[in-house]
Amino acid sequence: MAHRLLVRRIWMLSAKDIRCLPASTAASSFSTSSLQSAATRASFLSPSRSLPRSLPHTSCREVSFNVQDHEDFTVRVLNSDLPVLVDFHAQWCGPCKILGPRLEKAIAKQKGRVAMAKVDIDDHTDLAIEYGVSAVPTVLAIRGGDVVGQFVGIKDDDELDVFVGKVIGQ
Repeated sequence: MAHRLLVRRIWMLSAKDIRCLPASTAASSFSTSSLQSAATRASFLSPSRSLPRSLPHTSCREVSFNVQDHEDFTVRVLNSDLPVLVDFHAQWCGPCKILGPRLEKAIAKQKGRVAMAKVDIDDHTDLAIEYGVSAVPTVLAIRGGDVVGQFVGIKDDDELDVFVGKVIGQ
């Protein structure tokens, strides 16, 4: 069971790394890795061979990310070159679970012109207080370190597209 879990994690990591590569590189990497035999993959995981200390990391700018701490918020949101929509949410919030996927869909339509940061208010209460979040879901639009727009509650897809369009300056 543990062996299958390890294989799945390594396999998924490889698939994620391939998706972050440029199209020509990803295609050649995928075709090469798909030609590997199962025996070769299994030999990589054999007990006689140890796993590398650090896994390879490719630089892949994610459109949507979870904020880890105040420093991460400062680096990835306030100092970002792109406008960033900050989704203040909570795990127990039903409307947040509805808005999150809608917001990600609206962000994805912009094809990298805007990013989205997710802040769980239970984990990062200090950020919620700092930005005056009194209800969830609350979405702030931040450009150049300044709040340029915000809304509270659920919006439909069209309203989200209009909001995101205003943030990026369309």
